[in-house]
Amino acid sequence: MLTFKNFNIADWFSFYRILAAPLLIALIWFDERLIFTWFLLVSYSTDAIDGFLARKLKITSPRGSQLDSFGDQITLIIGLVGLYVFESHFIKTNLTLILIALTPYMVQMFIAYYKYGKATAFHTYLAKLSAVMQSVFILSSLFFSPNYTLFYIMIIIGLVETIEEIALIFMYDVWAADVKGIYWALKDKRRFKKIKRHRKNK
Repeated sequence: MLTFKNFNIADWFSFYRILAAPLLIALIWFDERLIFTWFLLVSYSTDAIDGFLARKLKITSPRGSQLDSFGDQITLIIGLVGLYVFESHFIKTNLTLILIALTPYMVQMFIAYYKYGKATAFHTYLAKLSAVMQSVFILSSLFFSPNYTLFYIMIIIGLVETIEEIALIFMYDVWAADVKGIYWALKDKRRFKKIKRHRKNK
């Protein structure tokens, strides 16, 4: 039976990002740009902390990986909403490029839910780099103003990372967490889990 006692310290940092979502939305609603940005910085910081703790204390788990990914997605969406509200001119000016970048991500999410019934939690090196670039761009835009160099770098890394995620979905018949990238996936025996099961049934 799953109770609060089953969650470890890394899970609770992930929970913070989820529980902080209503507060962040309220700060956007009341037009508190600076306070919102500081709290968003805290949420992004917990993402780095929970991953470090999970690895350091060796408490990684599929549940923790999925919870971490869910917290990341919520924080990213709220960060983008905040950016849209507080820097609407920039978003409207670059809307076409933003939609081009988001479309593959939506396709990746659709494929993941269709195949696994839930979002991926590969946590590849590219995904981590992309998350860092997204947080750096969003926070720098909100604290100061949008920087086009950071914006283009974020878009490019995000597109490459999404393409890799899609490739990994097709490589894994069964949902798997913590795959560093395609190179490591090629040596990962978890890719053949479902294939072996089919062979046994034959």
